[in-house]
Amino acid sequence: MGPNGAGKTTLISIICGIVRATAGSVTVNGHDIVTGWRAARAKIGLVPQELTIDSFESIRATLNLSRGLFGKRANPDYVDKVLKDLSLWDKRDSKLMTLSGGMKRRVLIAKALAHEPQILFLDEPTAGVDVELRRDMWDLVRELRATGVTIILTTHYIAEAEEMADRVGVITKGELTVVEDKAVLMRKLGRKQLILQLQGRLERVPAELAAYQLDLSADGSVLTYTYDTAGERTGITSLLEDLADAGIGFKDLRTEESSLEDIFVSLLREQP
Repeated sequence: MGPNGAGKTTLISIICGIVRATAGSVTVNGHDIVTGWRAARAKIGLVPQELTIDSFESIRATLNLSRGLFGKRANPDYVDKVLKDLSLWDKRDSKLMTLSGGMKRRVLIAKALAHEPQILFLDEPTAGVDVELRRDMWDLVRELRATGVTIILTTHYIAEAEEMADRVGVITKGELTVVEDKAVLMRKLGRKQLILQLQGRLERVPAELAAYQLDLSADGSVLTYTYDTAGERTGITSLLEDLADAGIGFKDLRTEESSLEDIFVSLLREQP
């Protein structure tokens, strides 16, 4: 994840051999992308942001050609499975120029899978696509992940990342500032809030409750207590006891937890 212009697509383009880095090195499954470029690229599939396909070929011919370019033997059964998984089977003999934008996006995904890559890059693959394609693609991603394919996704739909990702990286200004297991990241940087709907209105938070750093709503009817999800003690029990001692009653309470989007926004705000 990262804001526009952070370097996500540039990094992917370097790894995939589309752009040459001015410094540093990259290895893919132990193969240097410069000195061992053929072996490295054979491991990689890429679904780019832009629609880059030959308009005059059929879908099936495009997949077969892409497979052959990577030195793979013909495998009609595998190609047919990819076409069916991406709901392209009925259009398999159609010229690419006749397809809608959503169908062309499906072809890009199928083309990236044609040579059975072990690493699949998805560069904002669901930007501007319909709900059906998004569902089909995520079903396929789950299936590929289950077979051991490493999938690297860039997306602006943070809810997708929260649902799909095992690990999360945040890139800003060309640098990976965070790379962490999603569950660990959310535990480390996440927070929970206890929201109390008061029975009466408060003018201010009593001094004896200052240690809890409570937030009082503008109308004085809601108190919010923020606590660390990773802490051994939340302090909720003592807070409720101290509220009772202060004569402050509440009629309802609920908890809210940080989403991955909340954490992402907070990380970006911390950058200089």
